[in-house]
Amino acid sequence: MSMKGIAVIGSSNTDMVIKTTRLPAPGETILGGSFFMNPGGKGANQAVAAARLGGKVSLIAKTGDDLFGRKARQIFEEDQINTNYLVTDNLHPSGIALITVDAHGENCIVVAPGSNSYLDYSDIENARTEILASKIVLMQLEIPIESVEYAASMAHKAGIKVILNPAPAAKIPDELMSKLYMITPNETEAELISGIPVLDSESAVHAARSLCERGVKVVIITLGSKGALLYTEGKATIITAPQVEALDTTAAGDVFNGAIAVAVAEDMSLENAVAFACEAASISVTRMGAQASAPYRNELYKD
Repeated sequence: MSMKGIAVIGSSNTDMVIKTTRLPAPGETILGGSFFMNPGGKGANQAVAAARLGGKVSLIAKTGDDLFGRKARQIFEEDQINTNYLVTDNLHPSGIALITVDAHGENCIVVAPGSNSYLDYSDIENARTEILASKIVLMQLEIPIESVEYAASMAHKAGIKVILNPAPAAKIPDELMSKLYMITPNETEAELISGIPVLDSESAVHAARSLCERGVKVVIITLGSKGALLYTEGKATIITAPQVEALDTTAAGDVFNGAIAVAVAEDMSLENAVAFACEAASISVTRMGAQASAPYRNELYKD
């Protein structure tokens, strides 16, 4: 299927994960745990998810001139992602996340963003041709908000659909909201951005409506295992997710966002797009790891 591409602008991290029986208390050392290293970062996760689901993806990101940065580039190329705008930062290390996961799947995470914090407007400007040749620009908030605003402005002016996954949660300036086609917060993020506590489907609709009033066309509030709320043009629809036995929810939101970008790029109806994304995310939670859990297109039954 021929389609214009998806430009993902965002972060790339390496996750260093230790699984242990319980999380340590301050000052405590716990022995016994298994260690593994995964490629991660919201931008990179979403780019990989979109590419595996059939999207033509370019990633605009920054990594350090180090082992982690080189490994990340190799992984993106294996997934057929265009890495021409993956910038090597000679001054700052690649982003790293240290993650401890207990026996119940609870985790605690510390991120050292490294070069992600230095993805600036000049890097976006250098990728202008690629961005303007895309159909969708997909972003998150693990890079400076000024870079997100600059890219949103560039894309919006050219009539390109901008999708923002507002994670990690942060206040969104109205100026940026008005340039978005779609915003995809989870319940916590929707509450922070709208100022409306999201406790049930009714309050989720209120929050979604208030976000639309700030200029964004489509709001999708992800509800975890319950699916997602789609709100557009004054109409709210809950789309349920397939019920699965979750093993690791890391990056489920990223898989959802990569999938929604592919679906919108393929001009699926919004309801079908959300169902497609819910299914992709539900497959990812049955697997360990961030990028490793992203499914391929042929694993989905909805198409």
